[in-house]
Amino acid sequence: MLSAEKKRSLFRMVIPLYPSSTIYSFVSNKMTSLGAVCIASTVNDIAFWDAEVIDENNLRLFGPRSIHGGADHEFLQKQRPADIVGLYGGLTSTIPRLYKIAQFYKKQGVITVAGGQHFADDTIDEAFSNGIDYIVVGEGEDAIKEIIGALQGNGCIDDIKGIVYKKNDRIIRTPIRPPSTDFDARPIPDFALVRYAKIDIYPVERIRGCGMDCEFCTVKGKPRYASPERALEIISSIVETRKGKSFFIVDDLFGQQRDETIRFCRMLEDYQKRIGRGLSFTAQMRLDKAYDTELLTSMQKAGINKVAIGFESPIEEDLKIMKKKLKIQDIVMLSRALHKKGFFVHGMFIFGYPLRQYESLTTSLSERIRRYKKFIKEAKIDTVQILLPIPLPGTELRQRLMQNGRVYPKCDIGWEYYDGTFPLFEPDPPLTAEDMHQAARKIMGSFYQFKYMFMIGLNVISFISIIAYLHNIKLGWSKWYRYWRNDLIRFGGWITIRKWTHAFRKDMFLQKIQIARQHLNGKS
Repeated sequence: MLSAEKKRSLFRMVIPLYPSSTIYSFVSNKMTSLGAVCIASTVNDIAFWDAEVIDENNLRLFGPRSIHGGADHEFLQKQRPADIVGLYGGLTSTIPRLYKIAQFYKKQGVITVAGGQHFADDTIDEAFSNGIDYIVVGEGEDAIKEIIGALQGNGCIDDIKGIVYKKNDRIIRTPIRPPSTDFDARPIPDFALVRYAKIDIYPVERIRGCGMDCEFCTVKGKPRYASPERALEIISSIVETRKGKSFFIVDDLFGQQRDETIRFCRMLEDYQKRIGRGLSFTAQMRLDKAYDTELLTSMQKAGINKVAIGFESPIEEDLKIMKKKLKIQDIVMLSRALHKKGFFVHGMFIFGYPLRQYESLTTSLSERIRRYKKFIKEAKIDTVQILLPIPLPGTELRQRLMQNGRVYPKCDIGWEYYDGTFPLFEPDPPLTAEDMHQAARKIMGSFYQFKYMFMIGLNVISFISIIAYLHNIKLGWSKWYRYWRNDLIRFGGWITIRKWTHAFRKDMFLQKIQIARQHLNGKS
């Protein structure tokens, strides 16, 4: 129970540090987690409670840092002790760090509450062995309010839906909490609660859930929508109180509820005209939305000029296993259409997706690599991300691979490697885990190269070529900027891959794979 003597209590929400080996940590210091901010904003609305968010990946404004990496939680506790600590478990690769933080606060006598997509049936037991008191399953805004109320004596923990906890050494799972539908009743996410962070790109949402039901994805359930008015209210709040300019729409499939999406885009366009300021948005969407010219036009007018597309694979047998219905030639055509329309296209791929029956592949490794390179070039994709399949907790993919005895034991390959850059299971023959790693690196390496450092300089020199577009300066600028931006990103990507490769070799991951393979085959 919480002390009744304190006049004000503190809820500290912690977003754990990414592992140093991940190649995507450079993005995290420009953003923060929307889910963590939503939870903290909810608690901050409770009488006599203050809330703060500590994002260990974004401590750019004088954040107290530990010599071991991440935030200095001992300093934070001395500065102002937290009464409850929330731990964001939305990314499996951060879970080892999350457990270390939980154990620290547990020793301090602080109540710990964890939530996020990592926490599924097969990870519950280990969480309670690593300093966690309560686990929220599903959305957490209502659950955290009720947990705080119960700990203050206003209600019973047993009556709270959607949580897991231990009682008399028994694990108690309460009934599932129905997903939220009334988003307009939620407090507006307050990014001022994120201490020490410098946020360049603000995450926003209008849709929760995804109806695609992909076996490798943790986002499930029927989509639920906030009103366009509510979404605009959140964005305008960030613009007017935080001077936000760039936004990432975290909806898994932008463009669902088509008519309301178009209305939202028109509202965004009108808002920017009214304030005399342009905003920039990135959205995730299905490629087949490229057929909808009215939707694309409304997106562009609203400033939604960057799209992240899950291409998944340029190989037919992979797409069939993933239940993707578009043909390769259609995918190329639609991607080129987006490019021609002026969108920056970020392509996301999963290399080496496992077959259903653990059978031999019909396409050789070299041919797969060749097809990837050819597809990326033909589809005119601006930036690419090649991931290896991740058997995340709670997914059908993990269940399938575990049943087939293919997932490497966690004692050898821990959660910190679950970020898509490491092989995590025995691939279909004749591929090996080493092949998977090298193939992804070759494809990425052919795209992100050192030569683009020189191309950046050439683009600066060629800036004068915009004069040739005096009849349409805007078109000339757009074309020049696309080349300059892409070359800059490709050179930056080359630097990042070099750093990742160095960390990969230093970690001796391939040796760990050999040990894991022996354990998987029953050898000591």
